[in-house]
Amino acid sequence: MSNDSSAAGVAEAAFDIKTSPITSYAALCTARAGLFESQQALNSFKNRVAELGSSGEEGRRKGLGLWMAGDNAAAAQQLAGAESDHVAAFTRAKALMSIGKAKEAFAIFERLSKAFPDEARPRGGMLEAQLEADLAAGDEEAAHANLEKALRAAPASFATSADGYYLHGRMYELGHQHEAAVVAYDQAREADPTHRAALFRFAYTSERVGDTESALSGYQQLASMLPIDRNVLINMGMLLEDMGRDREACACYDIASRAFPMDNRLRRFLDDARSGIDMYYDEDMERKEDRLNQILRIPITDFELSVRARNCLNKMNILTLGDLVRHSESELLAYKNFGETSLQEIKEILVSKGLRLGMGREEAVASIEAARRRTVTTDPNDVMNRPVAELELSIRCRRVVEAMGCLTAGDITQHSEDEFLGMPNFGSTSLQELKAKLSELGLKLDPKKA
Repeated sequence: MSNDSSAAGVAEAAFDIKTSPITSYAALCTARAGLFESQQALNSFKNRVAELGSSGEEGRRKGLGLWMAGDNAAAAQQLAGAESDHVAAFTRAKALMSIGKAKEAFAIFERLSKAFPDEARPRGGMLEAQLEADLAAGDEEAAHANLEKALRAAPASFATSADGYYLHGRMYELGHQHEAAVVAYDQAREADPTHRAALFRFAYTSERVGDTESALSGYQQLASMLPIDRNVLINMGMLLEDMGRDREACACYDIASRAFPMDNRLRRFLDDARSGIDMYYDEDMERKEDRLNQILRIPITDFELSVRARNCLNKMNILTLGDLVRHSESELLAYKNFGETSLQEIKEILVSKGLRLGMGREEAVASIEAARRRTVTTDPNDVMNRPVAELELSIRCRRVVEAMGCLTAGDITQHSEDEFLGMPNFGSTSLQELKAKLSELGLKLDPKKA
C-alpha cells in the first residue's frame, strides 16, 4: 500500500463524517488537520460528505464536513438550518468570517456568548466580528475605540485567555503600539499554540518591528499546521528573500503556486525568487528588466477607471499592468460588458506607460527605455528622476514602493512615513532603509503628511 493510501486510511479510521461523534469545534479542528495529509485523504472525505443528505442530522454533518474540507460558503449556507446545535452555529459563524460576512457572524457569536458567558471563544469571536465589521466600514478610529471599550467590559478571566490576549494585540496594533502588540500575540501563542490568528499576527507584527527571527519562527509554526494558509507561505517567502535565503523562498512560493495555479501574483513572486538565485546576469539588461517589472507590477487600482471597466478587469483576474498587456484587444472585447469605451480607457493608460495590448517582452523593454530617455533629464545632479530600480532597495522595500506607484526617487518623496507604514509587509526596518537611501541623495519623505 502506498504512503498516500495509508494516510487516507488513517484519516478515515480516525474520523468518519457520517458516524463519528462531533462533540466540539476543537474536535472538528483536530480531525480536519488529518484530511490534508494527502490529496487522496481529502478527496475520499469530500466524497463521503457529498453522499450525505441535506436535512436533519445528515444535513448538519454535511455542513460541518463542507467546512472541514475548506468550502466556507457552502458550509455557511448548509449550516443555516442547524444553528440550534451549538457546534454547528459556532462553525457557521467561523465560516461566515472566512467569507467576509462579519455582521452575520457577529449575531451568532453574540447569541453563543450569552448562552456560554464563561467560555472565551464565543466572546472572542463576537469581538473580532465587530472589529472586522468596523474595519470594513473604513473607520479605524472607531474600530480601535469599540474594541478597547469591549475589552474593558469583558470578564477578568477573558483577558488571560488566548482570545483575550489576541484581541488585546489587535487593539495595540490599531493604536500603533507594535511592540506591545507583539507581546500580547506571544502571550496568546503560549496560551494556545494552535491559535492561527494570533500566530499570524505575531509573525507579521514581529516583522514590522524588525524581529525577523521571531517572525520566521511564527510563520514556520503556522506552516506546520494543516491546512496551510496561502498568505502564510507568501509572507514567509518574502521574509526569507529579505534574509537572502532565496532557495527556501522559492520552495514556499512553489508550494503555494501548485495549490493555487491561477494566482498570477504567486507566479510573479516565484519568478522573482528564482531570478535571485542566478548570480550571473547582464547588468545593463538587469536594470532594464527591473524598470519593466516595476511598471508591470503597478496595480490597476492605481488608475482612474470607470466602474464597468474596473469590474470587467477584476472578473478577468487582471490585477496589474503586466496582466493587462498579456491580452489582445480582441480578447478584451470578447468579454461580456467590455466595450469600445472601456477599451479606449485601457489603451490610454498603457500609452502613458509606453505599453500597448498584446506587447511582447522585448518590445516592452525597448519601449519603456525609449520613454525613459524622453522623460528623464540628462543632468547627473537631478536625483529626483533617479529610477527606483537604481536605488538598490531590498526586495520587500522595493515591492512596496512599486505597489504605491513610485517610479522615481521624486515619486517616493511625495509620500509620508505613515503612508508607507500603512502598507502590508512594510515595517520600521524597511522605513529606515528607505529613508537612508533618500538621505544619500539629499532627499526625504514628505514632512507635511507625517
